[in-house]
Amino acid sequence: MAELDQHEGEQQEKKIEETRQRFKNEFLQDSTDKYDSRDLERLEKDDAVVESYLTWRLNVVDDALKMIDESLQWRKEFGVNDITESTIPKWMFETGAVYLHGYDKEGNKLFWFKVKLHVKDAKTIMDKKKYIAFWLERYANKEPGMPLTVVFDLAESGLSNIDMDFVKYIINCFKIYYPKFLSKMIIVDMPWIMNAAWKIVKSWLGPEAVSKLRFTTRNEVQTFIGPEYLPPHMGGTDPFKYSYPPLPDDDFQTPICDNGPIVSEDETESKEGEMEGKDTLESSFNSEVAVKPKKVNFLEDSLRAEDNDKGDTSARTKGARKPLTTFKGPLLDVSPAEELSFGSGETEKKCLIILSNVTKNQVAFKVRTTAPEKYRVKPSSSCCEPGASVDIVVSLHGGSQASPQDRFLVMAAEMDNVGSQELAQFWKEVPKTKVMEHRLRCHVLESVKSTVNSLKESPVDTGSSGQQELNTVLMRMMASHMRLEQKLNTCLWVQKVLIVLVLVLVVLNLLGLYLMGTGQQPS
Repeated sequence: MAELDQHEGEQQEKKIEETRQRFKNEFLQDSTDKYDSRDLERLEKDDAVVESYLTWRLNVVDDALKMIDESLQWRKEFGVNDITESTIPKWMFETGAVYLHGYDKEGNKLFWFKVKLHVKDAKTIMDKKKYIAFWLERYANKEPGMPLTVVFDLAESGLSNIDMDFVKYIINCFKIYYPKFLSKMIIVDMPWIMNAAWKIVKSWLGPEAVSKLRFTTRNEVQTFIGPEYLPPHMGGTDPFKYSYPPLPDDDFQTPICDNGPIVSEDETESKEGEMEGKDTLESSFNSEVAVKPKKVNFLEDSLRAEDNDKGDTSARTKGARKPLTTFKGPLLDVSPAEELSFGSGETEKKCLIILSNVTKNQVAFKVRTTAPEKYRVKPSSSCCEPGASVDIVVSLHGGSQASPQDRFLVMAAEMDNVGSQELAQFWKEVPKTKVMEHRLRCHVLESVKSTVNSLKESPVDTGSSGQQELNTVLMRMMASHMRLEQKLNTCLWVQKVLIVLVLVLVVLNLLGLYLMGTGQQPS
């Protein structure tokens, strides 16, 4: 099995290199002006970018090259690399028609489209298209390689809200411009009057994307999305209400230490925000004894932590799952690169994050999570000496279970004046442009018992890799079927034309015979 995986990996590497070389030879020979140099650099250096196009095009290099060409031209035309919040009209953010919030049951981010808030307007269509590109690019930079689940909420919408040109653009975003981004597309409460419009939309999607369509009602949508991320009108319990500013984002919070919340480490914008955060934490955890914010000097805290940790580092990290992959960052290397794996077994409730300082200065770091009530992180905030590494233990608290929706955020910033700054004050004052951020998602390991049970219930199940292979085969069959259907339709059309021609010839012959029998000359 390992040899097979290695062989497939080598084949994929060859495909990636072939795609790069042919793109240079066939598309970059005459001129590179039609592409953004930043996109060309990513294509050259990032294998994942090339692989995403190949995978979406079923490893057919010719098809992948056409897709890359079209995608990169679009990126330059729309100036995607330069789209920022300030370049989008403010009123678009204020409508709340499009936003990212929450996760589906598989842990994929939800991309919401409130269709009733969309109004067709030719004057603003270009800004709206850039608005969609802004959200997709923002997510691609924050969670590279992670797919999205698109939710079209059609409640209270009608034909006046459907802009077919805009819908086609959204389809192309996932079909061409952002390959492998689409996990599934959920259409909720579609009015019957829109059936004809969606039949047209399905014809634009292609076989790969059609297989990802899910038509559902508000009563059935919980099959895909848990109630905690569904609005009340869909039977959910999510209290989230869109407002702008600021942009909605993952709700990362400071994790809880063994003695209570570390209030002083929360990043706050103002005194009011600081007090509000403190009140929220106190009410959330119902503490009888308030934890007072503690001012921490970086140098003193670092030395004290170093002395204390020497004796118990091995004890803390004992039993923690060690990372096998590494993300190379500008300030810190982060291991693992993408996900922390937790299971239900006693030996699967603790993971290790290793931060390695790659700079010549001291680097401050802190770890935040979207589920602070579930996890204990030690240390959750400290600093790392030049060339040194820090082991961070992330453990599930009590009977908590990990979820694919859980996320961790590692933040790091280079320090200048080591001995004169306090921990909380430093994070308040450091410019956001100087803060490195890296996100980690959670992977839930399937227990041996549940695996055995699933095998008993479904003996033909071949696992995730087998499922992926099956999906690939099915997609190829669908694509082949569509091509065959098109050829068949063409043949039928030609056949009909031939029949008509034959009938015309027969009629002409009969007419000739008739005219000859009457002694008249055919005109």
